[in-house]
Amino acid sequence: MALFSTPPRSICILRLSAIGDVCHAIAVVQAIQRHWPTTEITWVAGKVEAQLVNALPNINVISFDKKAGWHGIKSAWQQLKSHRFDALLDMQVALRASVLSLGIKAKYRVGFSKNRTKEGQWLFTNKHLPNTDSIHVLDNMADFARYIGVPFTTPVWDIPLTAEDNSIAEQYIHQPTLVISPAASKDERNWLAEHYAAMADYAVTKGLAVILCGSPSKREQQLGQQISSYSQTPITNLIGKTTLLQLTALLRAATVVIAPDSGPAHLATTQNTPVIGLYGHSNPARTGPYLSQPYTVSVYQQVAEQHYGKSLGELPWGARVKGSDIMPQISVAMVKEKLDLILSSSMSLAPKEKS
Repeated sequence: MALFSTPPRSICILRLSAIGDVCHAIAVVQAIQRHWPTTEITWVAGKVEAQLVNALPNINVISFDKKAGWHGIKSAWQQLKSHRFDALLDMQVALRASVLSLGIKAKYRVGFSKNRTKEGQWLFTNKHLPNTDSIHVLDNMADFARYIGVPFTTPVWDIPLTAEDNSIAEQYIHQPTLVISPAASKDERNWLAEHYAAMADYAVTKGLAVILCGSPSKREQQLGQQISSYSQTPITNLIGKTTLLQLTALLRAATVVIAPDSGPAHLATTQNTPVIGLYGHSNPARTGPYLSQPYTVSVYQQVAEQHYGKSLGELPWGARVKGSDIMPQISVAMVKEKLDLILSSSMSLAPKEKS
């Protein structure tokens, strides 16, 4: 039986980070909004992620700055002190999030299923999703909607973008375009710069312009410079030159995106842009671009089975592997094959409509 038989007055969403997981959560939250349009929704999100959540209609956003430590937690509590929710949907298992949840007053505190939780989240919640066989993170988050009484089948995203957000795409995308977002959260999860450059050169032979995107961090800017130096054809380097919402608009207008396991891969998915995801350290069936699984290039299975000495089906749900020698095992030929598949599909090669 669902937790609610009638629309609750108010719900709090606790999902602080990361961008990719927040994208998954957006699909769930917007399904709740469509089913229960009168339910008030408050979302506690990380400082960076709040830029994206703030663009969504009819959501009260509480921005949490994890770099502020205990002061950041107390600041969030202060903003929440006058609220009492019918339910807290605790979509983050990290201990920091669980501690933060102590300042959120709610009748029902819903956490992940016992076979998906960790870091003691079980102790901070009083309702728990049923154990699940779902693999993808988005499907596990969708169980929150189903548990409280909201139907969920296929994810749908609606992220409004302003004229300012769309300005970068309008300035730089005038023909079919490959956007490469080359950096993951850790350097060992990046593909090789010379391989990205080779794909950029190949894309140009297919009639595509090429744009690099990413955050303004020094390591991402250095990676972009390396790719440009290896490339034999012009590349537009926008790394560090877009806001999060401008990046979303850029990904919306792109023909195809190439990215490792990273936030932009999932941002592109929210815009229905096909993504060639590059995976070696984590299972793409769990964390890959949700709508682009057929285009994923992965060496995860062989690497993980060798590392753990078990078959893929025997590995724990969240099993990861580490090592700087993993991503180089993805060949340029493997990625070319996926790009050819996308370009030979029924998709038009005209630039996508900007909105």
